[in-house]
Amino acid sequence: YLGYVDNNLPEKAIDLFNEVENPDEVNINLLFNACAQLKTKEALDLVKKISKQIPKSFYSNPHLLTSLLDALMKCGDVAHAEALFYSSKEKVLSSYGAMMKGYVDNNVPEKAIDLFNKIQNPNDVHMILLFNSCAQLKTKEALDLVKKISKQIPKSFYSNPHLLTSLLDALMKCGDVAHAEALFYSSKEKVLPMYGAMMKGINRLNIYDNAELAMSQLFIS
Repeated sequence: YLGYVDNNLPEKAIDLFNEVENPDEVNINLLFNACAQLKTKEALDLVKKISKQIPKSFYSNPHLLTSLLDALMKCGDVAHAEALFYSSKEKVLSSYGAMMKGYVDNNVPEKAIDLFNKIQNPNDVHMILLFNSCAQLKTKEALDLVKKISKQIPKSFYSNPHLLTSLLDALMKCGDVAHAEALFYSSKEKVLPMYGAMMKGINRLNIYDNAELAMSQLFIS
Protein backbone atom coordinates (compact mmCIF):
# COMPACT_ATOMS: atom_id res chain seq x y z
CA TYR A 1 0.00 0.00 0.00
CA LEU A 2 2.46 2.57 1.24
CA GLY A 3 4.67 2.15 -1.81
CA TYR A 4 1.76 2.78 -4.16
CA VAL A 5 0.60 5.83 -2.20
CA ASP A 6 4.13 7.25 -1.96
CA ASN A 7 4.59 6.77 -5.70
CA ASN A 8 1.26 8.40 -6.49
CA LEU A 9 -0.44 5.21 -7.68
CA PRO A 10 -3.60 5.36 -5.55
CA GLU A 11 -5.65 3.15 -7.87
CA LYS A 12 -3.23 0.25 -7.33
CA ALA A 13 -3.34 0.79 -3.57
CA ILE A 14 -7.15 0.59 -3.68
CA ASP A 15 -7.06 -2.56 -5.82
CA LEU A 16 -4.71 -4.16 -3.31
CA PHE A 17 -6.92 -3.10 -0.40
CA ASN A 18 -9.86 -4.89 -2.01
CA GLU A 19 -7.91 -8.14 -1.86
CA VAL A 20 -7.44 -7.96 1.92
CA GLU A 21 -9.98 -10.06 3.84
CA ASN A 22 -9.66 -8.41 7.23
CA PRO A 23 -8.00 -5.02 6.82
CA ASP A 24 -6.48 -3.52 9.94
CA GLU A 25 -6.16 0.13 10.93
CA VAL A 26 -2.96 0.58 8.94
CA ASN A 27 -4.57 -0.79 5.77
CA ILE A 28 -7.60 1.46 6.18
CA ASN A 29 -5.43 4.47 6.94
CA LEU A 30 -3.54 3.93 3.68
CA LEU A 31 -6.79 3.43 1.79
CA PHE A 32 -8.01 6.83 2.96
CA ASN A 33 -4.67 8.33 1.90
CA ALA A 34 -5.08 6.79 -1.55
CA CYS A 35 -8.61 8.17 -1.88
CA ALA A 36 -7.37 11.59 -0.78
CA GLN A 37 -4.94 11.53 -3.70
CA LEU A 38 -7.68 10.70 -6.20
CA LYS A 39 -10.15 13.41 -5.11
CA THR A 40 -12.95 11.85 -7.16
CA LYS A 41 -16.60 11.08 -6.45
CA GLU A 42 -15.80 7.37 -6.65
CA ALA A 43 -13.03 7.82 -4.09
CA LEU A 44 -15.40 9.73 -1.81
CA ASP A 45 -18.03 6.99 -2.11
CA LEU A 46 -15.43 4.40 -1.15
CA VAL A 47 -14.25 6.46 1.83
CA LYS A 48 -17.80 6.80 3.12
CA LYS A 49 -18.55 3.12 2.55
CA ILE A 50 -15.45 1.90 4.38
CA SER A 51 -15.83 4.43 7.19
CA LYS A 52 -19.27 2.95 7.93
CA GLN A 53 -17.93 -0.61 7.96
CA ILE A 54 -14.90 -0.23 10.22
CA PRO A 55 -15.16 -1.08 13.93
CA LYS A 56 -16.00 1.83 16.21
CA SER A 57 -12.75 1.21 18.10
CA PHE A 58 -10.79 2.28 15.02
CA TYR A 59 -12.08 5.82 15.48
CA SER A 60 -10.00 6.15 18.63
CA ASN A 61 -6.89 5.99 16.43
CA PRO A 62 -5.95 9.65 15.83
CA HIS A 63 -3.90 8.82 12.72
CA LEU A 64 -6.81 7.01 11.10
CA LEU A 65 -9.24 9.76 12.03
CA THR A 66 -6.93 12.42 10.60
CA SER A 67 -6.51 10.54 7.32
CA LEU A 68 -10.28 10.06 7.11
CA LEU A 69 -10.89 13.78 7.66
CA ASP A 70 -8.22 14.57 5.07
CA ALA A 71 -9.80 12.22 2.53
CA LEU A 72 -13.28 13.65 3.06
CA MET A 73 -12.01 17.20 2.71
CA LYS A 74 -9.89 16.47 -0.36
CA CYS A 75 -12.86 14.75 -1.98
CA GLY A 76 -14.96 17.84 -1.27
CA ASP A 77 -17.29 16.55 1.44
CA VAL A 78 -16.80 19.36 3.95
CA ALA A 79 -20.09 18.71 5.76
CA HIS A 80 -19.27 15.06 6.48
CA ALA A 81 -15.78 15.97 7.67
CA GLU A 82 -17.18 18.63 9.99
CA ALA A 83 -19.74 16.25 11.47
CA LEU A 84 -17.04 13.67 12.13
CA PHE A 85 -14.58 16.19 13.56
CA TYR A 86 -17.00 17.83 15.96
CA SER A 87 -18.41 14.50 17.13
CA SER A 88 -14.96 13.13 18.00
CA LYS A 89 -14.20 13.38 21.70
CA GLU A 90 -10.43 13.58 21.60
CA LYS A 91 -9.18 16.01 18.99
CA VAL A 92 -5.46 15.94 18.26
CA LEU A 93 -3.40 18.64 16.59
CA SER A 94 -3.15 16.70 13.34
CA SER A 95 -6.94 16.51 13.02
CA TYR A 96 -7.17 20.29 13.44
CA GLY A 97 -4.56 20.57 10.72
CA ALA A 98 -6.49 18.29 8.37
CA MET A 99 -9.63 20.35 8.89
CA MET A 100 -7.87 23.68 8.42
CA LYS A 101 -6.16 22.48 5.25
CA GLY A 102 -9.49 21.16 4.03
CA TYR A 103 -11.13 24.51 4.58
CA VAL A 104 -8.32 26.27 2.72
CA ASP A 105 -8.45 23.77 -0.16
CA ASN A 106 -12.24 24.15 -0.35
CA ASN A 107 -11.97 27.94 -0.26
CA VAL A 108 -13.60 28.41 3.14
CA PRO A 109 -10.84 30.42 4.86
CA GLU A 110 -13.12 31.95 7.49
CA LYS A 111 -13.81 28.51 8.93
CA ALA A 112 -10.10 27.70 9.00
CA ILE A 113 -9.48 30.87 11.00
CA ASP A 114 -12.33 30.09 13.40
CA LEU A 115 -10.86 26.65 13.98
CA PHE A 116 -7.37 28.04 14.49
CA ASN A 117 -8.71 30.20 17.31
CA LYS A 118 -9.85 27.04 19.12
CA ILE A 119 -6.39 25.44 19.16
CA GLN A 120 -4.65 25.88 22.50
CA ASN A 121 -1.07 25.37 21.37
CA PRO A 122 -0.91 25.70 17.58
CA ASN A 123 2.22 24.43 15.89
CA ASP A 124 3.98 25.75 12.81
CA VAL A 125 1.70 23.76 10.49
CA HIS A 126 -1.37 25.47 11.94
CA MET A 127 0.37 28.85 11.58
CA ILE A 128 1.09 28.16 7.92
CA LEU A 129 -2.54 27.21 7.31
CA LEU A 130 -3.71 30.33 9.13
CA PHE A 131 -1.50 32.53 6.93
CA ASN A 132 -2.79 30.68 3.84
CA SER A 133 -6.35 31.39 4.98
CA CYS A 134 -5.63 35.07 5.45
CA ALA A 135 -3.95 35.17 2.04
CA GLN A 136 -7.20 33.90 0.51
CA LEU A 137 -9.27 36.57 2.24
CA LYS A 138 -7.05 39.55 1.31
CA THR A 139 -8.88 41.83 3.77
CA LYS A 140 -7.72 44.37 6.32
CA GLU A 141 -9.02 42.10 9.09
CA ALA A 142 -6.99 39.23 7.67
CA LEU A 143 -3.90 41.43 7.53
CA ASP A 144 -4.40 42.53 11.14
CA LEU A 145 -4.62 38.89 12.19
CA VAL A 146 -1.48 37.97 10.24
CA LYS A 147 0.49 40.76 11.91
CA LYS A 148 -0.87 39.91 15.34
CA ILE A 149 -0.04 36.21 15.09
CA SER A 150 3.36 36.83 13.50
CA LYS A 151 4.33 38.83 16.59
CA GLN A 152 3.18 36.09 18.95
CA ILE A 153 4.80 33.03 17.40
CA PRO A 154 8.08 31.69 18.79
CA LYS A 155 11.21 33.02 17.12
CA SER A 156 12.21 29.44 16.29
CA PHE A 157 9.25 29.19 13.91
CA TYR A 158 10.89 31.77 11.66
CA SER A 159 13.57 29.24 10.77
CA ASN A 160 10.86 27.24 8.99
CA PRO A 161 11.06 28.35 5.32
CA HIS A 162 7.52 27.10 4.63
CA LEU A 163 6.12 29.27 7.39
CA LEU A 164 8.13 32.27 6.31
CA THR A 165 6.98 31.84 2.72
CA SER A 166 3.32 31.61 3.71
CA LEU A 167 3.71 34.68 5.92
CA LEU A 168 5.28 36.67 3.09
CA ASP A 169 2.54 35.50 0.74
CA ALA A 170 -0.18 36.56 3.19
CA LEU A 171 1.37 39.98 3.76
CA MET A 172 1.73 40.60 0.03
CA LYS A 173 -1.78 39.38 -0.81
CA CYS A 174 -3.21 41.56 1.96
CA GLY A 175 -1.32 44.54 0.53
CA ASP A 176 1.32 45.15 3.21
CA VAL A 177 4.34 45.32 0.93
CA ALA A 178 6.50 47.26 3.38
CA HIS A 179 6.13 44.64 6.10
CA ALA A 180 6.78 41.82 3.64
CA GLU A 181 9.90 43.52 2.30
CA ALA A 182 11.25 44.17 5.79
CA LEU A 183 10.72 40.54 6.73
CA PHE A 184 12.21 39.26 3.48
CA TYR A 185 15.36 41.37 3.63
CA SER A 186 15.91 40.64 7.33
CA SER A 187 15.72 36.87 6.87
CA LYS A 188 19.14 35.24 6.77
CA GLU A 189 18.31 32.13 4.78
CA LYS A 190 16.18 32.82 1.74
CA VAL A 191 14.71 29.87 -0.16
CA LEU A 192 13.29 29.96 -3.68
CA PRO A 193 9.61 29.89 -2.63
CA MET A 194 10.21 33.09 -0.63
CA TYR A 195 11.46 34.82 -3.77
CA GLY A 196 8.42 33.45 -5.57
CA ALA A 197 6.01 34.84 -2.97
CA MET A 198 7.61 38.28 -3.22
CA MET A 199 7.73 38.27 -7.02
CA LYS A 200 4.11 37.18 -7.33
CA GLY A 201 3.11 39.93 -4.93
CA ILE A 202 5.01 42.58 -6.88
CA ASN A 203 3.45 41.41 -10.13
CA ARG A 204 -0.07 41.23 -8.73
CA LEU A 205 -0.01 44.59 -6.97
CA ASN A 206 1.76 46.35 -9.85
CA ILE A 207 3.17 48.82 -7.34
CA TYR A 208 6.46 49.54 -9.00
CA ASP A 209 7.05 51.52 -12.19
CA ASN A 210 9.60 48.91 -13.15
CA ALA A 211 8.56 45.52 -11.77
CA GLU A 212 11.55 43.82 -13.38
CA LEU A 213 13.94 46.16 -11.59
CA ALA A 214 12.16 45.58 -8.28
CA MET A 215 12.42 41.82 -8.76
CA SER A 216 16.09 42.01 -9.65
CA GLN A 217 16.69 43.81 -6.35
CA LEU A 218 15.34 40.76 -4.51
CA PHE A 219 18.20 38.66 -5.80
CA ILE A 220 20.82 41.24 -4.85
CA SER A 221 19.76 41.10 -1.19
